[in-house]
Amino acid sequence: MLYLEDFTVATEDDEWQFFRHQKSRAFSDYYPFQLFPDKQVPVLKFEPVTILYGDNGSGKSSLLNIIAKKLGLKRGALYNRSSFFEKYVTLCDYTMHVPLPKQSAIMTSDEVFNHMLDLRALNQGIDDKREDIFKDYLDHKFGNFQYRNMADYDELKKTLEIRRKTQSRYTREHLQKNVTERSNGESAMHFFAERIQDNQLYLLDEPENSLSPARQQELVRLLADSARFFGCQFIIATHSPFLLSLPGAKIYDLDVVPVVTKQWVELPEVQVYADFFKENQDKFE
Repeated sequence: MLYLEDFTVATEDDEWQFFRHQKSRAFSDYYPFQLFPDKQVPVLKFEPVTILYGDNGSGKSSLLNIIAKKLGLKRGALYNRSSFFEKYVTLCDYTMHVPLPKQSAIMTSDEVFNHMLDLRALNQGIDDKREDIFKDYLDHKFGNFQYRNMADYDELKKTLEIRRKTQSRYTREHLQKNVTERSNGESAMHFFAERIQDNQLYLLDEPENSLSPARQQELVRLLADSARFFGCQFIIATHSPFLLSLPGAKIYDLDVVPVVTKQWVELPEVQVYADFFKENQDKFE
């Protein structure tokens, strides 16, 4: 499904006009102005899956943030911006002939990381509560509790319950499931599986962070199925060979001038891996 058909960044003339009308020259950072003119970024034409490839500092994350701001997409984490960010966004343009789905969003590696930190904090609270339950169980199981009057009724009930049950059973029944029995990679995958809904536009900024190679391939299957069968469109900033291999993905290489599309096997990041395993092929035999 195509929601966003194309996107145009501010032209060199747009930027020249902006600076010509600036009354103050006191700023040293006009980000994201001056980022893209030298790259000769064309009108970006999108497919159901489009990838922005480039090394660190290539501008792929900035481009995602600009698109997200222009479209007013939901987001769950802060991002790098300057006093001129909104002005730059007004100079950009896009084409969209269908309404933007309401749950469309940009998801960044920072948001995934925050999600994992939240789970860790919750897990710590659960671990602390588990220790309290263990202590409570032992105190009642082997203590010298004596019932005196109705004020002791609740303690009596607890003591009788504990003496009928094993420690593990009592703990399970009085403690919610430890939600972070998952590893970081499992938690990150759960984040994407939970957030990605049918018929939406999603911008993903380096979603491979926190994911092992096996989990990255699992994410590839999730994204491919969501685009092919469930009406989603993805624009992804990545240099992961696994995500670059997404079937049918259109890839823009932001490391070359002018920016052009390439096949994933042509990209330097992929060739580094291919050369490494080719040189060590005999070790796998």
